[in-house]
Amino acid sequence: MKEILRQISEFLRSSFLVLLVVVSASLAIYRLVKLQIVAAEEESHTQVTESVYTQIIPATRGEIVDCTGAPIVSNKIGYSLIIEKEYFPDDNAAGNAVIARAIKLLKEAGYDWNDTMPITKSKPYIFAKDRENDIAQMKKMLHLNQYATAENCLDKLISDYEIADSYSEQEKRNLAGIRYEMQLRGFSMSNVFYLSNDIDLKTVTRIKELRVTLNGINVIENAIRTIENGNVLPHEIGYVGPIYSKEEFQALRQNGHDDYALSDQVGKTGLESACEADLRGINGKKEITVTNGEVSSVVITQEPVGGKTIQLTVNSKMQQQLQTLLANHCETLRNTDYECRNANCGAIVVLDTKDNAVLGAATLPTYDLTELLDDYNKVASQENYPLINRATDGLYRPGSTFKTITATAGLDSGTITPNSTFYCGTNFTYIDHTFHCTGYHENIAVSRAITVSCNIFFYELSTRLGLDLLLDYERLYGLGSPLGLESGDSGGYLACPETFEDLGIHWYVGELLQAAIGQSEVQVTPLQMATVASTIANQGKRYRPHLIQSYWNNTMTEQLSVKAPEMVAQVAQNNAEDVYPYIREGMIGAARSPMWGEYDLNNLGFDVAIKTGTPQSPRGTDTFVIGFAPAYNPEIAFCAMVEGGKNAKFMVRGILDAYAQNYPNSRIGVALGGRGVKAVSPTDQ
Repeated sequence: MKEILRQISEFLRSSFLVLLVVVSASLAIYRLVKLQIVAAEEESHTQVTESVYTQIIPATRGEIVDCTGAPIVSNKIGYSLIIEKEYFPDDNAAGNAVIARAIKLLKEAGYDWNDTMPITKSKPYIFAKDRENDIAQMKKMLHLNQYATAENCLDKLISDYEIADSYSEQEKRNLAGIRYEMQLRGFSMSNVFYLSNDIDLKTVTRIKELRVTLNGINVIENAIRTIENGNVLPHEIGYVGPIYSKEEFQALRQNGHDDYALSDQVGKTGLESACEADLRGINGKKEITVTNGEVSSVVITQEPVGGKTIQLTVNSKMQQQLQTLLANHCETLRNTDYECRNANCGAIVVLDTKDNAVLGAATLPTYDLTELLDDYNKVASQENYPLINRATDGLYRPGSTFKTITATAGLDSGTITPNSTFYCGTNFTYIDHTFHCTGYHENIAVSRAITVSCNIFFYELSTRLGLDLLLDYERLYGLGSPLGLESGDSGGYLACPETFEDLGIHWYVGELLQAAIGQSEVQVTPLQMATVASTIANQGKRYRPHLIQSYWNNTMTEQLSVKAPEMVAQVAQNNAEDVYPYIREGMIGAARSPMWGEYDLNNLGFDVAIKTGTPQSPRGTDTFVIGFAPAYNPEIAFCAMVEGGKNAKFMVRGILDAYAQNYPNSRIGVALGGRGVKAVSPTDQ
């Protein structure tokens, strides 16, 4: 019995233990399942926020080189200090602290930061001069009325960005300026802000060491625009700068460039601006993914493509020689002739007669492009306005150089023949006014009239031509409108009743006679008159002048295109063979007139064709010369002028020498190089 009870007791004990294990396991399974369900429910209720931003990777800008490949403007690898929105504090106070630390580092290293706010950088705070548009834009951005003062604008920025009173007055101004610049440049996840450019490696290292306290501050390696030879064509080359306004930004995007950023550097003047589309290249892109407020990935989706390299028609060495030639001529005039004591300004333009490629374009006074970018106001305020490009934009009466145009009109229209003569007895009476000639030439025909510059021949011719016919030929030669140079040029204007009305001057019938000899209100540029000379050299074929020779890829290993000659007019509409040989003959005669030894144009091994002019001007008289060489089968055409000067023709030999030195294999180069080429005559054509 006891054995049975013991067995029952053990069975019950075992059963209880099994039941306890089963119950415990069931409870554990239940709790585990419940936890998983709850976790799943919680996970299903947790929202994952993810945003993707596209950021531009700037392309390397194309270089500008001369005809030999020597760089004028290029790029160097440098470092820029940027602020990236994705890492920059959202809290204004924290952001201000980061900017303040960065400013301190830059000041210690001697660097400036990007701050174009139109308010002075120290007290008393006033608006910067001559920046009305920028001031109006700032007031609009800050939602202030037009009567707001500079102090009002600063106070608004200090308030908006919570710039604390613990900062000094100068620190507040610095922070406000950078905050405004960030706002102006569209600082965002898609658009970094360039705080400072071209900083050295020592400063880069220092900033990287302190990155932990500079949230959002980063250093990037990029291509920085550099001036290699700032003395070569500074006006034509131009410069780059930041996008100044949202209006400028919108205009760029509307012109088909939708990948511009407000932080971009763009061409502002000259070829840098005119060739912006070719020079800027194609920007790359990278996608920044932000998950729950943290950057989770950065992927480059499009690699940048560098801009095209532009090769010019100009030889840098020859350009500098022409500039020196012009400066020396003016200095000699000032030192030797009291009447020319103010001869400080002038221009020389040299063209290749094959296609009117610009071989040189000197202007005086000029400047170094590097100096202009360092201190624009200092250069702009210098005497005689060096920012004016007198070669392409200076407007002058051409004087007797214009007689070549009047002669063309007379011969081509049939108004005269090459043998037609008019009588020059020094005085010429037209209606009730007597005009004068500087000589007494008796019966004279067109070629001789050009050689001796007989006024009365061209007075008489103009009365037979009439104003409308003369104007037609002026326009065919390219006067009265821009010629279309890539960097831009002025058109001037022609002497006619419409011009006089615009100028508020009364037109008299006798103005026609003055216009026919390059006086009256005819206004031309040296580039236009060099083009006139080239057109005569080419028997009336006028080509569009150009500065660009060819385009290359960014590394200049592949030529992409070459500028083809562009003929825009045939001046002689009837029979050029009955026009230009006689004009050329007269110009050769003018060149054969003896000049002082070093300036003489005889016995060069070839003939030169020139026409001089001494137009009246507010300075008394200016001096002009146009021409081409060799006179037969010409290679170059030129124009030289000096404001308030004399004897521009004395620069012709210097022009020929400069060309010969830089193009020694040309016919001029061989002849002036002493290798004894015989004189070129009509039979050599």
